[in-house]
Amino acid sequence: MRKRLVPILLLIFVAQFVNAQKVLNIFGGKDHDVFLGCLNCNTYSSNSIWNQYCNYGSKYNPNSIWNAYGTYGSSYSDNSPFNSYSTYPPVIVDKDGNFYGYLTINESHDKRADFGLALTIYKYYDMIRDDVPKWYEKIFK
Repeated sequence: MRKRLVPILLLIFVAQFVNAQKVLNIFGGKDHDVFLGCLNCNTYSSNSIWNQYCNYGSKYNPNSIWNAYGTYGSSYSDNSPFNSYSTYPPVIVDKDGNFYGYLTINESHDKRADFGLALTIYKYYDMIRDDVPKWYEKIFK
């Protein structure tokens, strides 16, 4: 009986963890009113920053954080997470509007997002933008 109970409890725990994960969205611009994609959605989602074939995961789209020459991905833009001195870095929020921090490489920013996924993006963003699907696999698998 005990041997059967352990796998069942494990499945319940995993199911609760998966269901508890909040979808985190990124919003940019001075007023944070420009949707920049879903931070933790899977690579098949059309809103995912990890889908290289959609607007938010493409390194060519002007509203993608992976576009090194765009407003939201350039190391010189005030709206980019990858500018150490950005005035208006993007925010991370869930669907209920709960704030998870600013997406910014600026380590001195007092409200900088500091959870694992954000820290990984800060550290490897130059490499991620060159091969988004490969990095999705490394990070999420």
